[in-house]
Amino acid sequence: MEPYELTAHELAERLARKELSAVEAVESQFARIEAVEGRIDAYLLQTRDTALEQARAVDEARVRGEALGPLAGVPYAAKDVLCTNGVTTTCGSKILRNFVPPYDATVVANCRAAGLSLLGKTNMDEFAMGSSTENSAFKITRNPWDLERIPGGSSGGSAAAVAADEAFLALGSDTGGSIRQPASMCGCVGLKPTYGRVSRYGLIAYASSLDQIGPLTKDVRDCALFQQVLSVHDPLDSTSSSDHPAPHYVSALTGEVKGLKAGVVKELMGEGIEPGVQECVRKAIAVMEGLGVECEEVEMPHCEYALPVYYIIAPAECSSNLARFDGVRYGHRTDEPVADYEDMFAKTRAEGFGPEVRLRIIKGTYVLSKGYYDAYYLKALKVRTLIRRDFDRAFGRFDVLLSPTSPTVAFKIGERVDDPLAMKLADICTIPVNLAGIPALNVPCGFSKGLPVGLQIMGKPFDEETLLRVGYAYEQQAGWAGRKPSV
Repeated sequence: MEPYELTAHELAERLARKELSAVEAVESQFARIEAVEGRIDAYLLQTRDTALEQARAVDEARVRGEALGPLAGVPYAAKDVLCTNGVTTTCGSKILRNFVPPYDATVVANCRAAGLSLLGKTNMDEFAMGSSTENSAFKITRNPWDLERIPGGSSGGSAAAVAADEAFLALGSDTGGSIRQPASMCGCVGLKPTYGRVSRYGLIAYASSLDQIGPLTKDVRDCALFQQVLSVHDPLDSTSSSDHPAPHYVSALTGEVKGLKAGVVKELMGEGIEPGVQECVRKAIAVMEGLGVECEEVEMPHCEYALPVYYIIAPAECSSNLARFDGVRYGHRTDEPVADYEDMFAKTRAEGFGPEVRLRIIKGTYVLSKGYYDAYYLKALKVRTLIRRDFDRAFGRFDVLLSPTSPTVAFKIGERVDDPLAMKLADICTIPVNLAGIPALNVPCGFSKGLPVGLQIMGKPFDEETLLRVGYAYEQQAGWAGRKPSV
């Protein structure tokens, strides 16, 4: 077995026993990237020199006998929405094609402090707006299970890299499902933590009340280890919670779940869910019951409004956040002749932003405008509260909630480009979680049409520990972990 085929925790164990050096692990990973990246296109930029430098530092520290973190020496990839000091960060957009941040996102700094080596920046839908990674300004990433299909989005590059063994671990961001949905479609594990659990400092914002950074990994143990690195209170982020210190996540991986109660969300198991996906999820629920989990259907009536609510709130916040890209402070500026500032502003944004980003800015500006704020935006905020209350009531009875992660398996590239509603429906199961601010985990639960299907496990706020406990127990019993595409 080549080193790149290992899980992160298997690699970390070999590194700790000095059976392998961190430099050898990085070199193995780049050999794999060189072999398959031309077919996958998971990366926008590779940082070989940085990764080797960080790996050498870990090897030298290990020789000196210094105490190292459990993932020290493990290579990882970062979604290109995260600022990296001295490394181009484009957010998948032409408007930031040449932007080189002067600082690291907190999660990137945490990874460096933990001894992880940065392999590069992964492809994504422009400004995280999309469900297929077809909206990137630079390339389309392909699903390792079928190169004619999308990997999901917007963290499609990160998910594809992990699934194709191009990264042991990867960072993604999740605004409406952008970690969990590509994890489902690529057959890997993806965690969207509770809002406030992981610092968003250095994350280029799409919708600030919804965005959350999280891990994509090969199995649940890797996820627990990586989430430990990320779960650090950050005074630089005003939404970072200081009231909920992270537990020791790996300790939760006992395999024992007997007596836990799981609610199967009725509204997320019916219309719009492919029969093959339903079958896989129902079989997963049966496995849960075999482990001693008490499963029962639960109604969450306001979930049916989650999609329209999201597509009012998210574009509104996007309209505000993206106003900073004006051609003055940083990023692209038009080279065309301009009459005045407004002309320069308009031409810069028309050249720099892709069609999906421009459309969402227009929608967001509209719902925030005078005469429409109360009719749309304010009403959406009220319904968001009702959705959150649905979850609160459900968690009064259940420890976790279950549903499909994606209503379908990965669809073909270009299949939904001209059908925006069908594209948005790809996130119908994941969006309620972001609106409520709760954590949710995707674990592979089978195959339909030869493509991966994901089970979504939703938890109480700041209870990632239970999600990982349940996900690990299911993973060990079901046996889907370790299945790899033949790319």
